[in-house]
Amino acid sequence: MKVALIGYGYWGPNIARNLNRSKKADLYAICDIDEKNLNKARKLYGDDVKYVKDYHEVIDEVDAYAIALRQDISYPIAWELLSKKKNLFMEKPLATSTAQVDALGELSEQYGVVLHVDHIMVFHPIIRYVKQMIESGELGELLYFDISRMNLGPHIKNDINAMWDLAVHDLAVLDYLCDGMEAKRVSAAGLAHFGNSEELTYLTVEYDGVIASVRSSWISPIKERRMIIAGTKKMAIFDDMQLDEKLTICDKGIDILDDFEEYGKYEARVRLGDLKMPHIETEDILLNSIEHFVDCINEGRESISGYKQAHRVISILEQADQCMKG
Repeated sequence: MKVALIGYGYWGPNIARNLNRSKKADLYAICDIDEKNLNKARKLYGDDVKYVKDYHEVIDEVDAYAIALRQDISYPIAWELLSKKKNLFMEKPLATSTAQVDALGELSEQYGVVLHVDHIMVFHPIIRYVKQMIESGELGELLYFDISRMNLGPHIKNDINAMWDLAVHDLAVLDYLCDGMEAKRVSAAGLAHFGNSEELTYLTVEYDGVIASVRSSWISPIKERRMIIAGTKKMAIFDDMQLDEKLTICDKGIDILDDFEEYGKYEARVRLGDLKMPHIETEDILLNSIEHFVDCINEGRESISGYKQAHRVISILEQADQCMKG
């Protein structure tokens, strides 16, 4: 599968590295209008890869493109390439509005190509493990998610806020774990102190019977990437900042009593059971995302992080923006 990468700036080198190491994909070309970026890539990959400033130069030679550019630049390029029946691996967020997402999605269906969004956390082995716990009933019925993704920087952007930059990861995971359940209500609050975009956001998403709280920050004194998934039987804590065992499963919850004999007894009892920290092998989640994209092309199926998931994620972000504007 010959793939050309467009954009070798901030995230592009990571995509290039994993395309190069994948046994399922062939890093055929790197495209960037900046000669300095092309020279950086050339030092790593030598003559094994083509280097071009204009992605049109290799359009007839590749099966797919990976685009790692700002959304305002990537959207028209994505539109053009889908129209030319090219499969696309796109960085998140897919677009800046649900209208744009739907337009790209309709094109991908019209021309029978795969449109994959790099919602990278969906491809984490721990998220896959938690998904299996939910499907097997081990967690019980889902109750709530409590999520924090915070750091001091490493940058403060002016084109998007912290929620669009950070919470998009968590919303994609929520969508995956909840089987694409539609949000019933969205509310948000944020702080924009250093520029026009909110550096700190608090987002609440209500689903049918499940609620999620998502905190995103570029101005935190600590770095935190933590997700609590609470069910009626067990609860799980995914702490991505831990070096080794990142997942803790807590046999804790609330048991409902139905055999009351005395006035004043509570109808529910707190259950405090054992903690388990299963060993889950480390995987390169970007490589997982890329190879899922290639598998979808080869097998003619839709990506689990395709445009339909992107629509649901961006719809929540749009509603949250409107809420913060009042």
